[in-house]
Amino acid sequence: MPHSIINYKGQTKEVDCIACAIQSKQIENPGLIAETEFFSAEQDCEYPIPGFLVIVSKRHLQSIDEFSEAEQQDFIKFICRVRASMRQALAIEHVYLHQEEDTTTSHFHVWIFPRYAWMKEEFGRKIESVRPIMKYAKENFTSKDNLNEVETAIEKLKKAY
Repeated sequence: MPHSIINYKGQTKEVDCIACAIQSKQIENPGLIAETEFFSAEQDCEYPIPGFLVIVSKRHLQSIDEFSEAEQQDFIKFICRVRASMRQALAIEHVYLHQEEDTTTSHFHVWIFPRYAWMKEEFGRKIESVRPIMKYAKENFTSKDNLNEVETAIEKLKKAY
């Protein structure tokens, strides 16, 4: 069932599956950081938080237990390398890893959500703080300066990877 997504640049698109739409180039993906044969690491397209990354399977599957042996091996190496790049390029010391299987698109993805000092101070240190942070970012981080900060983070991560 199609649904609307609005990316952090304010563009709206109707899609059945965000990840499949990005993989098939239906949606522009200026935030591609790195990719392997099986996965890609991308700046989250909806929330303008520098270093908020999504690891997405290229194959449309729902759960980690559906990975082939090759995908299993590739995934752990890839996510570790991406996380190390976040630490090196953006000095992100803490992240939350989040994966859910019951999303509207059911396409496997893992969020790597950076935990900046302002987030901890203003919203706390629990998983419940993530949604309010995302809402806050969508409502308050759409200035040209902030979007430039997101773009700069993307470039730094590409180089660090």
